[in-house]
Amino acid sequence: MARKDRMPKREKRGKRGALKKPEMKYYLIVTDTEATECHYFEGLRRNLPLDAQEKLCIKVYNVKTDKMLEKCRELAAYEAQHRMLWIVFDRDQVPRFDEIIAEAERNDINVAWSNPCFEIWLFAYFGNMPTLLESQKCCSEFGHIYERETGQKYKKADENLYEKVYGNGDEEGALRLAKKRLEQHAREGKEKPSEMCPATAVHQLVGEIRGTGRDATDLSPDME
Repeated sequence: MARKDRMPKREKRGKRGALKKPEMKYYLIVTDTEATECHYFEGLRRNLPLDAQEKLCIKVYNVKTDKMLEKCRELAAYEAQHRMLWIVFDRDQVPRFDEIIAEAERNDINVAWSNPCFEIWLFAYFGNMPTLLESQKCCSEFGHIYERETGQKYKKADENLYEKVYGNGDEEGALRLAKKRLEQHAREGKEKPSEMCPATAVHQLVGEIRGTGRDATDLSPDME
């Protein structure tokens, strides 16, 4: 009698239940600041659930304001998988603020702008977006709120910035407040971002990242 094969039969190719990798979401963010925004988004990535981190790739690059769109298009061409293109910048002293935003939108590049500065978005974590027209004044006033809420001095280059505003503030409330403020400006007939102050669109980027499953496997700053 023939000896029975003791080895289990192999399953035919194609029938084995292969483990599917989670669908990746690729974000490419170009900003014109050296520290604040970069550290903020790094912190956001660190605080996403681990399962979400397996599904999202974020890269942050820092360039001069007038080079943001060019850099974004260049990187997108070399890294075609990055379908979510964003630039992040402030009104501050940028003379072509509205024009840059309009040009970005024409080229399918999303814009997370702030007027007057990024700190107006951070203000929202603590339930307020005060009418402050100048960046210097906005940063100074936010510093007082930040110190009151966290017990620490505000430093724009703080690598743990996100953890501190998230841990001591209300991110969901910030998302709602920023959205409400933009809607208010629209009702008042304001069309240009430069006319909308205080206001920010950073909440749209943060909300989108949070909405995709809260993930980011690679948020590595590339300073130039």
